[in-house]
This record gives sequence, C-alpha cells and structure tokens, in this order.
Amino acid sequence: MWVGALKVQAEESKKSEPERFKLWNMHAPIGDGTFEKAETWITLHRPVKANGTAVVICPGGGYGGLVTGAEGHGIATWLNTHGITGIVLEYRLPKGRSYVPLLDAQRAIRTVRANAKSWGIDPAKVGIIGFSAGGHLASTAGTHFDEGNPKSEDPIEKLSCRPDFMILVYPVVTLGEKGHGGTRTNLLGNHPDDKLIKLFSNETQVSDKTPPAFLAHAKDDGVVVPENSKMFYEALLAHKVPAKYLELASGGHGLNGYKGPMWDAWQTQSLAWLVELKLVPAAEKKK
Repeated sequence: MWVGALKVQAEESKKSEPERFKLWNMHAPIGDGTFEKAETWITLHRPVKANGTAVVICPGGGYGGLVTGAEGHGIATWLNTHGITGIVLEYRLPKGRSYVPLLDAQRAIRTVRANAKSWGIDPAKVGIIGFSAGGHLASTAGTHFDEGNPKSEDPIEKLSCRPDFMILVYPVVTLGEKGHGGTRTNLLGNHPDDKLIKLFSNETQVSDKTPPAFLAHAKDDGVVVPENSKMFYEALLAHKVPAKYLELASGGHGLNGYKGPMWDAWQTQSLAWLVELKLVPAAEKKK
C-alpha cells in the first residue's frame, strides 16, 4: 500500500502545471465583420502519458456565466487520468451577440490542431465536451464548422474547426419550445426571429458530416429537459451519424452536484464509447 502510494505520488509529480493561452490577442471577432478589444483563454491540462486524444471543454452557465470548476478544470483532471489532453475554454459571454461563443470554440479547436505536434496530440482526434449551455456550444461547434480558410494569412485559420467527436452532458440543444429560456435570451437576445432560433437549434442543423456524439441526460432534469438530448440523438441517427444516448435514471440538472452513481455512469460509458470508436486506446478504458 505504502509503495503504491509513493508510485502514484511520483506519477502526479511528473504532471506539468496547466498552461494558459490567449486566442485572439485582444482582437476578437463578433461575427458581423467587427471586432472587440477582448480576450478568450484556453487552459491546457497535459496528462502524464498522453495517448494523442484531446478534448476542448465548454463549461455551462446559461451563457451568463462559466462554471469552470466542476465543468471545466475538474473535467480536464479526469480526462488526464485517462491519457487525454484537456483544454478548458473560457469562451466570451454573448450578451445577445449570437456568434461570439461559437467563434471562440472554433478558434480553440483550430488552435489545438495548430499546436498538435508540440502538445502531443493527434490532430484527427480533437473532440469537444460541453455541459448545459456549454453543451449547446459544443453541439453548435459540431453542426456549424468549416475546413479552414486556405487563403488566410493566419496559419491557425487555415485549419479545420470541425470536432472529431462530441460528448454532451445534460446539454441545451434546441432554442425552440423545449429549450432553456435564459440560455436562449443570453445567446440570441430578447426578440430573436424564427430564422435565428432555427439556426442555433442544433437538432435542425445535423448533417451526414456531423461528428459522432455521446449524450447523457437525467430523466428528471427539470431545468434543461431531456428532450434536448433526445431530439439531437434522433437527428444524428436519421443522418446515420454514430451516436449513443445514455438516459440516466435520476440526478436532475448537474447530476447531484457532479458526484455519485449517475455522474460516474456517464464518465465510464463515454470512455467506453471512445474506445469503441478507436478514439482512445483500449488500455484507457478505466474509471
């Protein structure tokens, strides 16, 4: 026992400190051709032994705040124990500027690919995970993407922003009738038109190019109703996109405060799903 504890301690001591990087150098796009003097940050959490897979992490908060603890750095720590590089995204809050979070998520994915070699990442294994409104952002990144701009003078912008997979945990997906009102208002403003609502209701934006997705949602979630996940899952299946939906028996929104059997279940099963898709090695299939 004592020798084992020393070994774990030694492994932990090898783990590098998280590194923080800015994405826009104080010239952040708003989505209408204009820019603001604002910054978006990512925090890189490297595992002791990287397996090449990386995940951009989108914390929740209703697009009015960021839950960067349990739904951000805590997730990165969990991913690291399985050899996966975690990148926590502190996206800008939209305040009705609908494209701002998406632009930040796209830039984060491109940045990870641009640094893949130095960060020990396979550029073809860059996924995204999101919780609640962060799940909306992750599903938006998975349905609104491009292959990069080959004519751009910025080498980062030349790269694809399509995530290779999505993990969505109690996500907001639709901004229609079954959506979360506060999330919709914060992202789209007080009086969005039907066209804008449809554009950001991601169950309507799925195509055969949408990346594989794992979804988990509690049946008793009264804040973000599970129909959000169900509609997205059904749209994925209709387009023959590999997908899994884990319906959790209980836990509500936040799954009992990010702990307990329901929280453990989505983590265990999402890792098993990544193994099935050969996105992480089988040896990493552990709790």
